[in-house]
Amino acid sequence: MIKNYSNIVAKELGIQEKQVDAVISLIEEGGTVPFIARYRKEATGSLDEVVIANIRDRVLQLKELDKRREAILKSIDEQGKLTPELAKKINAAETMTVLEDIYLPYKPKRKTRASMAREKGLEPLAVTILQQKSIDVLLEALKYVDAEKGVENEESALQGARDIIAEQINEDAEIRAKVRKLFLSQGIIKSKLIKGKEEEAAKYKDYFEWEEPINKVASHRLLAMRRGEKEMFLSLDISPNEEDVFRIIDNDYLKGPNDSSAQVEIGIRDAYKRLLKPSIETEVRLETKKMADLDAIGVFKDNLKQLLLSAPLGAKNILALDPGFRTGCKVVCLDKQGKLLHYETIYPNEPQKKTSQSAAVIHELCVKYQIEAISIGNGTAARETESFVKSIGLPKEILVIMVNESGASIYSASDTAREEFPDHDLTVRGSVSIGRRLMDPLAELVKIDPKSIGVGQYQHDVDQNALKQGLDDVVISCVNAVGVEVNTASKELLSYVSGLGPALAKNIVDFRNENGPFKSRESLKKVPRMGEKVFEQAAGFLRIKNAKNPLDNSAVHPETYKIVEAMSKDINASIEAIIAEKDLKKSIKLEKYISSTIGLPTLKDIMDELEKPGRDPRESFEILEFDESVHSMEDLKVGMSLNGLVTNVTNFGAFVDIGVHQDGLVHKSHLADRFVENPADFVKVQQKVKVTVVGVDIPRKRISLSLKSDPFGEKPKATKGERREKREEKREVKPANSMEDKLAELRNRFK
Repeated sequence: MIKNYSNIVAKELGIQEKQVDAVISLIEEGGTVPFIARYRKEATGSLDEVVIANIRDRVLQLKELDKRREAILKSIDEQGKLTPELAKKINAAETMTVLEDIYLPYKPKRKTRASMAREKGLEPLAVTILQQKSIDVLLEALKYVDAEKGVENEESALQGARDIIAEQINEDAEIRAKVRKLFLSQGIIKSKLIKGKEEEAAKYKDYFEWEEPINKVASHRLLAMRRGEKEMFLSLDISPNEEDVFRIIDNDYLKGPNDSSAQVEIGIRDAYKRLLKPSIETEVRLETKKMADLDAIGVFKDNLKQLLLSAPLGAKNILALDPGFRTGCKVVCLDKQGKLLHYETIYPNEPQKKTSQSAAVIHELCVKYQIEAISIGNGTAARETESFVKSIGLPKEILVIMVNESGASIYSASDTAREEFPDHDLTVRGSVSIGRRLMDPLAELVKIDPKSIGVGQYQHDVDQNALKQGLDDVVISCVNAVGVEVNTASKELLSYVSGLGPALAKNIVDFRNENGPFKSRESLKKVPRMGEKVFEQAAGFLRIKNAKNPLDNSAVHPETYKIVEAMSKDINASIEAIIAEKDLKKSIKLEKYISSTIGLPTLKDIMDELEKPGRDPRESFEILEFDESVHSMEDLKVGMSLNGLVTNVTNFGAFVDIGVHQDGLVHKSHLADRFVENPADFVKVQQKVKVTVVGVDIPRKRISLSLKSDPFGEKPKATKGERREKREEKREVKPANSMEDKLAELRNRFK
């Protein structure tokens, strides 16, 4: 039985056992991943959030494995079949698959063909046949003919014996391991169109007649095929060459060319086709789906992180526009804190075309509310509205910026939006969201379910629990990396701060509303349910601007204030002076402040923070200008060079907004002049790019783009990576050396 989780996890992650011990201990004490990564570096050896989360998740898996192990031991023991040898085998099992293989013969079953044959007294006949001695099997079978038991004749007896043999082969753990290995190393996944569904299944045309090695299939293709099967457009099959399977089983079960062996051979074929293949294929489907899910979730997490950490414009007076044609453009004005000051509707576009009246309204609002930037949602009528705003002669100081409005409608209908704006309708709430996400994307996007933000691939096809855990981790990581101003943050943003959660976040906001702004981090302890442990976890990530102690607006944790105070005393300078003057910081010798609990990693973090307290890790804001002559797909021409913004990155390429209401795809073959295996290595969500239009398909609403320096040039000589992909297309399959090798190879394929 697994006891030393730390040893196993340390070997798997290639780190020291004491590091894993420290993480496990800190998590059991209530530590969060961001807190441990930031403020317990001495204990963990400076492990980052990703590794800490991996430790957390892997230990949970191992605990689940042990829980299942205990249930299996108990079940077999209650059957009176648990021997010391079997218990040892069960306790030594390192994976759930091996554990279930061992348990299979003892697993309570519903009535099977083999169990019915045993009830008829045919097990001795099966044992005799398996010995494969030179006997007359018909004469031997005649001994078991008994009409009262349902054994009508010799063939009926032999059929029952073969059913018992087939079940025994299916439950043979070694056979299952060998066949599973063959499926993973040499299995082929085949996809076929279900007859008569050509028109309905048009979007799956690529998979009407498709096959490739299961250990080479890309995650997005696997998920696409599975979705086609789920929608009953495609049929899927995963299997290796049957003869290779039979060769494996024959080697273990066939002993000689006689009548008994012939019966065993029939049983082997039946065992595989009726029992073993469906069972192993299901396992392989689950295993490959799991790996594809991990890959897809990884893509989603990367995209979400980049989106949440988009550059904020900052505290500005904002006029936000939710564009439209017939229903008009919804206008809201927000102050520097995002508070709604005004709302109304204008009609600058078709069919009303009240251009002059709308322009007058915008001018008046800009003056009245001292507008510094105009945020325009990128949905329907976005480019037309942008052109209108830019044409009405506003002061150059007022920025006009297009904003991705994905998820704004979801927010506007949410409980959060209704609570925030109970007296306003959906259109006003959506417009406010468009304005606020320009000021601070992170603070606004945390109010929306990440799955509604519009990044990722096949998000509805993956394990939803794993997806939620992964995305929650990303949001928590981003919020805590940036830090939260406690006196202005919404309860939704505060709820993601390390250690807080929704209930305590609400308490903080309620306390703030009743008692005024917090003057110090220490005053947070007055909030109901803010105990010492919660304060420890959260304090370093909460900021209080203009606090008496400047450290309260930094990432320096209150538990280390005394160190900064000691530095201040030793060099005879105030903390404010240390922050302001570089020379003073240079005079501080960090080694002097090392103790049994505080080491150089934490001291260096303190000094970095004193360099620029409360530093925002996000990039500076830059404006992207779309081509003024291009407003719709009809305006596009092959060869055009356009500015674009990456909106989504997948395993097969990147989607780019070029300002025509339809994102274009840069296939990974067009991401760079050289071979691209992982698009995420080349582009990021929210990255500004210069693309070339290489194809426009208006009926199918498809735009093909390129980032190559010469997208129409002569195809360069194939690179090593491209040659490898070509070999994969030719179905070159090599057997794995071992089951562990194959699983590792499969997992690496989906990383």
